[in-house]
Amino acid sequence: MTAPSSPLPQPSPAADLVAEPMRSRWSPAVFATDRPVDDATVGGLLAAAAWAPSTGNTQPWAYVVTRRGTPAHDVVLDALSEGNRGWVPTAPVVIVGATLVGEHDGRSPKGDYTFYDLGQSVAHLTLQAQAVGLHTHQFAGVDGAAVARGLGIPDAFRVVVGIAVGYVGTDDHLAAARDEDVARHRKERVRRALAESAYDGAWGVPFGG
Repeated sequence: MTAPSSPLPQPSPAADLVAEPMRSRWSPAVFATDRPVDDATVGGLLAAAAWAPSTGNTQPWAYVVTRRGTPAHDVVLDALSEGNRGWVPTAPVVIVGATLVGEHDGRSPKGDYTFYDLGQSVAHLTLQAQAVGLHTHQFAGVDGAAVARGLGIPDAFRVVVGIAVGYVGTDDHLAAARDEDVARHRKERVRRALAESAYDGAWGVPFGG
């Protein structure tokens, strides 16, 4: 397998205090179209998602796995926003994440925490993927209602996110990708300084740790 044309983007500023696999977690925009992800590995991602904390252990999340070349995968691709139509199809697996927003089988959501809990669950899934050599790219640019109809997701659940899963694209995959997707793929990984978002004891007092 040909190696990527350049090293994977490094976090900036340097994330020296961040442990793996968080430090290397990155959202590629070009996946290897010729490297499938086996069901056992996908099962591990879903198991990690299931072990996320949730409000009162309600576990409001639900996932639908779609694989390239299947009708379910086509449902997702047909519902993508224009900006996502180039890169999402390169991922061999796309997982649809939904959360409980109404009554279903005797279960009910805990208010807005249902979205918080789904987010934690997806974070666990992405870190499990990173730990086993995969990458993920979460996306919101998809018609959730159309996906729900096409995949038979009950009305009590709301589709919130799509998660592209696969191996990072190589030189050949990059050469076949759209220019805008290659640019996104190679974009610098930057975060705001902690002083702009983490405070010590009171708002506006930068945390000094």
